[in-house]
Amino acid sequence: MMALAMAEGTFIVSSESDSSGEHTGSEEGEGAPLAIDGLSAAQREVLERCLHTLTHAKNDSHTLAALLLITRLCPAGQLDSATLRRIFEAVGLSLPARLLVTAVRGSDASGLPPEELLSLGTALLAALSTDPDMAAHPQLLTTIPLLLGLLADGPKWSPQKQAQHQARQGMEPDQPSQAEDEQSSQSTNTTKEPVQDTAGFKAPSQDATSPTDSEEGTAENGAPTSHSTVKLDEALATDCYQVLITVCALPRGPDQLLARGAVPALCRALGQKQTLSHEKGLPLLGALLSGKTKERAWSKHPAELLSLLARVSQDFCQATGLTQLDMCALVPQFLPSPGGTPKDTDLMPTMVSLWVALRPMLQAKLTPGQIGPVLVLSACLLDLCGWEPVGPPKFCCLLVNRACVEVRMGLEEPPDTELSPQLQQTLTACYRVMEAAMEQACSSQGVAQQSDAQPQTAITGLSLQQSRQVLLVLEEAFSAVIYHLQQVDPSRYGDPFIFATFRSLCAWLAEETSCLKEEVTALLPFLMGYARSHLQGESQDQGLSNWMSEMSVGDCSQGGAWTGKDAVRYLLPALCHLSAEDAPRKVLLTLDTPGLLVAFLTQGWGDLRGKGGAALARDPSMETACSALLNFTVTEPERVRKDPCFRSLESLLSEALPVLLHKPRLLVLAANLCTLGLMIGRLKPAPKAPVEASQRRFFSAALRFLRDALDSRSGPGPVRVSPAWEEWWEEAGELWRLGLQALGGCVKAQPWIITLVREEGWLNHTLAMLGSCSTLPDPHTQGALEEALCAVALQCPFCRQEISVLLKSSAKGALGSMDSLRKSLTTN
Repeated sequence: MMALAMAEGTFIVSSESDSSGEHTGSEEGEGAPLAIDGLSAAQREVLERCLHTLTHAKNDSHTLAALLLITRLCPAGQLDSATLRRIFEAVGLSLPARLLVTAVRGSDASGLPPEELLSLGTALLAALSTDPDMAAHPQLLTTIPLLLGLLADGPKWSPQKQAQHQARQGMEPDQPSQAEDEQSSQSTNTTKEPVQDTAGFKAPSQDATSPTDSEEGTAENGAPTSHSTVKLDEALATDCYQVLITVCALPRGPDQLLARGAVPALCRALGQKQTLSHEKGLPLLGALLSGKTKERAWSKHPAELLSLLARVSQDFCQATGLTQLDMCALVPQFLPSPGGTPKDTDLMPTMVSLWVALRPMLQAKLTPGQIGPVLVLSACLLDLCGWEPVGPPKFCCLLVNRACVEVRMGLEEPPDTELSPQLQQTLTACYRVMEAAMEQACSSQGVAQQSDAQPQTAITGLSLQQSRQVLLVLEEAFSAVIYHLQQVDPSRYGDPFIFATFRSLCAWLAEETSCLKEEVTALLPFLMGYARSHLQGESQDQGLSNWMSEMSVGDCSQGGAWTGKDAVRYLLPALCHLSAEDAPRKVLLTLDTPGLLVAFLTQGWGDLRGKGGAALARDPSMETACSALLNFTVTEPERVRKDPCFRSLESLLSEALPVLLHKPRLLVLAANLCTLGLMIGRLKPAPKAPVEASQRRFFSAALRFLRDALDSRSGPGPVRVSPAWEEWWEEAGELWRLGLQALGGCVKAQPWIITLVREEGWLNHTLAMLGSCSTLPDPHTQGALEEALCAVALQCPFCRQEISVLLKSSAKGALGSMDSLRKSLTTN
């Protein structure tokens, strides 16, 4: 303690070099503090002596004395890395941790007031954390829960320690400070500006805390407690937040904070209006919820984050003028990801209130810089809950119109015009508004064309005229999108904004292909070249994922990180539509579109196979790629016979289908691959050499797959779809029927398949089922089975005999109703 007394005496002597008179750690004094390079020779000598003392300190008292002198000589925030390193090597991180623990426990063993221990410990941590290596040190990371507890609840001292603390402040017990009185009076007034929750003490650093009268001695339920909640002064809170903010900036910093309870602690600090919780705690929470930790944070702490979102939304709704406009950029940080943990019912009240506040803003005349954040927030809300909480149809149309106008104005610039990051973010938000609108408008248009009834969509009450108006403004906006993409040079394929623009156009083409046909066909070389470039090289994936996150685009096609294959995924629905039309299909063939589709399927299958025993999620994009290839197979038989990519596709199918037979969750993909392979097989001539093993493997798997669709144990009544197929029958049933028809063509083109038909039990299973059941699920199923049986009967005398015998004995069953089969047997 004598060393400390000497050090405190030195404060007065050395205070000329630091006029602040406070120990603030990372806080600057009122005077202009000297940097390390600006110290005089005498000051450098004192600094070196202090560092020497640190290195050779025999106990904590000597260490503390030296540290106090160093912080007086040169503020901690201005120490250079080399000096910080020397301090760290001499002191380590265990001392500040012990200081915090001792202070929080209120122990008298140190002989120092707890508030002084807190001040020194946090100041030392703040100083050491300025070095990134030290900030990532495991010892420093272990202090994070302590710091979070201080910021959220303050040190929970016993009433006796609280009384001692108040006595040192020159206050009567339970008497609030003047600043607390002012804060209390402020909290009773509803203001649009954030409340400054500082303790107000302007005494030296030992005044590190102040009591909170409203929470002292009571719990949330009003019961008395043995500890009172204490607020930190602003300097100490600043030091605590500096450590947390520095850690958050590290590559794994957000994960470290999330794992140590940062989210609930910071939410609690905001809820209790703790010191600097609004000024520093809220931005820190925004950083945690804006990056890759967003989904995990919402998954672990949904209740706290829903409450936080409600609080931020309330502040937004109560704000006015420029303050409210500025807050538009803040709110998206605190929204959950689409499809996240919170239920729509939990979010809906908040979403409704946000839209109520946004309506007058979207109806007002705003500058381009002002309308951007408003549209970004609107897009985020649409991503989250769709159109239901937006408002009346007239306002929904206004929102779409404003987004389309911004796109036209932003993209119809000269080709060499460079778009600012702010404009790119605005346009990306507009794309999402347009994507949300086109689905509703197109579905409304389709319903109206099929029925005289008033169409009802998620935009409740949207009339046919309004949907046509929406489609018109969307068409004008996408015309500008096409114009912009026509100017894109291959050197810009890695630009994330081009990806966002490409993605938006593909969404339009997935819903609407009747408009702008000539313009779209002319753009096909770019679309295919861009998709192929991303599929072949994924060097931009990380940059793309980060950019999408910064633009508040949180959803990707597979729910994970954005990758190069997403470009192909978004284009696939358009390729399905365009490959069914003659003119676009001819252009697609010149661009080797089948080769791109086969390459995509090959990569997709490699990804699935690499997951091994993990639960395999369905990938609709692979099914869509099969549909596009099926269009080429049906309409371009000569291309199928000659193009080497279809030979590669057959190899892929022979490998994948046998595996997929045992993956019930991927049954629709198996149906696509089976049907595609059979449609290709019917175009192939009979092999002159022995049949390849891969061919036998595919057709064996295909026959087993087709056989298992209907349950042969259905009994005398109507045949039932097998349990494994029942869930997917609506999607896979049509493919199964098409596969049966293709099987008939394969049997005619390649008679060797008849042997497999008998060996794999397809014929016996089918005949047994037809002989025991009364009817089939529908006429289309009966027609497909009948066509396959006719082809088998024509090619194989043994099969024909088996069918004839059963047909005579089951004249009244499902088999007896197959007139075409009966005629074919009679003819032959």
